[in-house]
Amino acid sequence: MLRTLRPLVSRVTAPLGRSLARIGLTPNAVTVIGTVGVVAGALYFYPRGELYAGSVVVTVFVLFDMLDGAVARASDRASAFGAFLDSSLDRIADAAILAGLMWWFVSGGEDPLLAGLTLFCLVSGFMVSYLKARAEGLGVNCDVGVAERTERLVVLLVSVGLGELGVPYILAGGLWVLAAMNLVTVLQRLLETRARLDEVATADGPGVDEPAAEN
Repeated sequence: MLRTLRPLVSRVTAPLGRSLARIGLTPNAVTVIGTVGVVAGALYFYPRGELYAGSVVVTVFVLFDMLDGAVARASDRASAFGAFLDSSLDRIADAAILAGLMWWFVSGGEDPLLAGLTLFCLVSGFMVSYLKARAEGLGVNCDVGVAERTERLVVLLVSVGLGELGVPYILAGGLWVLAAMNLVTVLQRLLETRARLDEVATADGPGVDEPAAEN
């Protein structure tokens, strides 16, 4: 559903990207600033139990980080390394959000069940991203699943932010929904990658060596 909004999002981000490019910000600088803001906001506010304030700060910097592509297009500075850096720092930002939340559940929140659920969301979210990258490394596309990064962040930040405002069951419910979305997406990507690799193997015929397992 969110993919259908991308043309609208592009119309909003394009002028902002041009403005940032005019003041001299590079796409990589936007990526780094956005990531630092997310990490700082999540690890400062969430462990203190300030879930709403933390979600607002994190959301602002997540939205700022989304402008790196617009800046790259406006300044004609798109690069393979920029895409690599953006993807890598996204993993750090996601880990910081969930680690800060888990810290709160372990300490002030005193909720070991939600702490464990948050840990599951962290690990399974990394698996969602890893499976896509590993499949592409093997030469097949694996752009499927119900829980890409944007969807995961929307569910997480909305549920965490509203949780402190007193909306009943929203925080726990959001984490359970996120965990289910991640698990379904992992299974979808495993099955999709297997199917596409089987297609490649069938097309290449017998005698093709299988890729070595990654350590």
